[in-house]
Amino acid sequence: MGRVDALGGSGGRAVSTAAVKVARGPGAAAAVAAVSFLAGSVPFSQIAARRFAGADLRRVGSGTVSGTALYDVAGFWPLAAAGILEVAKGAVGPALARRAALRATRCWPGGRARRGHLGALAACAAIAGHDWTPWLGGAGGRGLSPAMGATLVLAPEGTAVLVAGMAVGRLVRQSGVATLLASLALPVVLGVRRGTPGAVLGLCICVPMLVKRVLGNSPLRSAPGAPISRVVSRLVFDRDPAPVS
Repeated sequence: MGRVDALGGSGGRAVSTAAVKVARGPGAAAAVAAVSFLAGSVPFSQIAARRFAGADLRRVGSGTVSGTALYDVAGFWPLAAAGILEVAKGAVGPALARRAALRATRCWPGGRARRGHLGALAACAAIAGHDWTPWLGGAGGRGLSPAMGATLVLAPEGTAVLVAGMAVGRLVRQSGVATLLASLALPVVLGVRRGTPGAVLGLCICVPMLVKRVLGNSPLRSAPGAPISRVVSRLVFDRDPAPVS
C-alpha cells in the first residue's frame, strides 16, 4: 500500500510539474491566442443574415458586421440567437486561459499574475478575430459582443461597463459615443478593481476595438472630408463624416 501511495504521489507531482511548464511556456500562450482568434473569427451575425435574409452585412449601412445591421435586415430573433453566440465566442479563449493558468496558480507563486496576462491575451485575440475575420476578407464588427464574453469570464464588472455603455447609447441614440466612453472607461475601472492585471486586461480589450473603429471595413482614404475629420468621426461617432454637397 505504501509503495502504491508513493507512486501515486510521484505521479501527481509529475502532472502538476507538467501543468506548470505548459502554463508558463510560450506554447501555452500561442495555443490560447490561436484558439481565441479562431473562436472570435466565426461571423455568427453574417451567417444569420445570410440564412434568414439572404443579405451580406458588408453591403448593409456602414458595412459593419454587427448585431445592429443584422437586426435591420433580419429582425429580433435572428439577432437574439446570433448575439448569444457572438458573446459566447468571446468567452472561449479566456475560459481556456483561466483553466490552463489555474493549475499553475496552485503550485507556482507567480501563477496568479500569469493567469491574468494569459486571459488578457486571449481576450485581445478573440476581439481581433471578430474585428478582422479571415472568413470575410478581413471585415468584421467592432468587438463589443466578444468583449462582453471575455469580461464575463475574466472580470464581470467590465461586462457591466460595456452593457451600460450600449444601453445608454441606445437610449440617447448616440451608440458610437457611448460605446467609445465605455471602452475608454474599461481600463480605468478594471485597474481600480483589480490593479495592474485589470488595467492590462482593459487595454487589451479596448485597443483593438478603437483601432477597428478608425480603420473600419473600408479604406480611411475613401471616406469624405479632410483626413483628420475622417479619423475623428470614425473614432467618436463610429461612422464616416457626411459628404459635403
